[in-house]
Formats: sequence, structure tokens, C-alpha cells
Amino acid sequence: EPSKLLEPASARFSSESSERVGEPGKGREGAGVKGERGLQASGPAPGGRKMAEGERQSPPDSLEDTPPATQNFIIPKKEIHTVPDMGKWKRSQAYADYMGFILTLNEGVKGKKLTFEYRVSEAIEKLVTLLNTLDRWIDETPPVDQPSRFGNKAYRTWYAKLDQEAENLVATVVPTHLAAAVPEVSVYLKESVGNSTRIDYGTGHEAAFAAFLCCLCKIGVLRVDDQIAIVFKVFSRYLEVMRKLQKTYRMEPAGSQGVWGLDDFQFLPFIWGSSQLIDHPHLEPRHFVDEKAVNENHEDYMFLECILFITMKTGPFAEHSNQLWNISAVPSWSKVNQGLIRMYKAECLEKFPVIQHFKFGSLLPIHPVASC
Repeated sequence: EPSKLLEPASARFSSESSERVGEPGKGREGAGVKGERGLQASGPAPGGRKMAEGERQSPPDSLEDTPPATQNFIIPKKEIHTVPDMGKWKRSQAYADYMGFILTLNEGVKGKKLTFEYRVSEAIEKLVTLLNTLDRWIDETPPVDQPSRFGNKAYRTWYAKLDQEAENLVATVVPTHLAAAVPEVSVYLKESVGNSTRIDYGTGHEAAFAAFLCCLCKIGVLRVDDQIAIVFKVFSRYLEVMRKLQKTYRMEPAGSQGVWGLDDFQFLPFIWGSSQLIDHPHLEPRHFVDEKAVNENHEDYMFLECILFITMKTGPFAEHSNQLWNISAVPSWSKVNQGLIRMYKAECLEKFPVIQHFKFGSLLPIHPVASC
């Protein structure tokens, strides 16, 4: 079930900043924005689908009038130092909010194609521009000649540029009245592109990018009606840039072979991608091992796009991805989706080698979840 991220944070997740009223949208938007309350602003989605749980429950008058500018932002740091610390993580507000964010987006993209017309706010456009900058820096930092095939050292040059510029990049997305949040939020961006010592990338880095987006929601830069664009526009662009990084600098997968054998580098697009396919009139899980079905539909569905990427890279998966082969036998996409969420928790969020690197601050705090 969609979680409670939007209950404690919904006020901020949807609080409208004055300059965002009626910004240019994609397709139907522009005209529909009334500019009063963030939650109601864009009306029902074209397909008449309901919003995710949690969002509807937030009464308009509970929206905060002012974003949390008075909050004491802090530089996030590691808190999970030993295996027994994992209990602290699973009980933390950070875990509840992170998982809530993932599930809210999962609900938001349910049954929708990538080509679906959705609202594109100014903040979304700015995030895409930020990712385009990272992409351009890859072009400006070609791999160097070196004896070792993997882990091209030019990645460190590229990473040093991000390390230096991250706060300036994030400041282009965050309005000036929230400038105090920039140092905290930008840590998650720096953590989301791989490790410059080991020149590797894995699902912990992917989680840092989701945490980065979650923080932008918590401070009100992204709102409830941005949720489809967060997945289809921002996260899709992030995936493209990460794939280019992995390929250009021959990055190693963190944790050797993608522990679960789904994909060496990513997990979230399989979750959200399987949600897109729920109740599809004819595509079933068994079809994703069929090359023709994948070729004909990958532009509409993130899951199939991931499959195409894997098969181009490594050939048919009965040979290399046992796990994906098993998933293809599950009867429905909603079962696939539920199974992947369970697997993500077990194989990623509950694994010490992944979570020991996660950082906690004021927006994703380590303290136990507040009981209502």
C-alpha cells in the first residue's frame, strides 16, 4: 500500500511556491492550473485515474503556507556502522519516508505509458537540465588510456567536477528562500553517481538519487502533481546518464553481480516499470522474454527498456539472469510488482553492505519513526 510519506510531508511535498503558478506544462497543463492549492491545482489526470492513496487524504487547509525555511538543515552523515545498527535504520523516519516515496511513485505511474501526457513543472525541467550538465561533462572528460580494462581513471576527473559543482547545480533547482537546504540536499546528488575510489556503481547509489528527489519533495521543490514526471522524465534521464557513465568509464557493479541477479546496476526501474504494466490488456510477464514484444513496446514501458538494455549488453537471460527468467513465470504484473518491492527491501534496503553508505540528515533523519 502507498505509504505515509505524503502524510507527514505532504504539506511540503505539495506546497506551492509563488513563482510556480501556471508555469509552462506539457500537453493539457497550462490552462488547468488555478494556482491556489498545490494538491488541487492540476485537476484529475487525463485517464481519470485517482491519485495515490495518502495524497487525497491531505486536506487542503493542512498545507503549510510557508515552506520549512526555519528548519535546521545539516550535512548528512553515515549512521549505520555495524550490522546491529541495521535495526536503527529499519525503525528510522528516513526508512519510512524513503520507502513511502518509492511506493507513492509506484502508485502514481500504475498503468501509465512513458508516452502518457503529464505535467512538467519548472522544477522538473531544471532537474533535467542538471542531468544534461552531468552528461555534457562525460563528453568533456574522455576515458584515458590505461592498462586495466575496468574502472577508467578519467571517472575520477569527472567526479571531482561534480564534487566541486554539486551545490551550485542544486542551487539552480532550489528557490532562493530555501537556499539553506542546498548543502544537505546536494550530498545525496554526489552520492548518487558511483564511488570515485572504487570506480563502481550499484543500487546504493541509485537509492541516493531517489533520496535526493525525496528531499526535494520534503522541502516543497517537487510536489504531488510532479510524481509522474519524477519517474518518467527525471529518473529516466538519470538512468540514461548513469548508463553512459558505466559504459564510458567501464565502471564495476558495486556488490559484484547485482546480488539478486536482476541487473548489475539498477533496481528501481524494474519496480516502477512493472507498475506501469499492471492491468495491461495483452502484455503479460511471460512476454518480456520475447524479443519481438520487447522491441515493439520498450519505448512505452521502463521495464521493457531495462530488459532491452540488459539483452543488448549480455545476450539472452536464461544464461545470465536467472532471477529475471523466474519473474517471467509470475502470472500477473501486480504480483511481479509486489514481489519486486519485497525483493528490493530484502536484497537492497536490508543489506548492510548497501546501507552502511547511506547518509542521514534533517530531511531523512535516523531517529525512530514518530508515532502518531
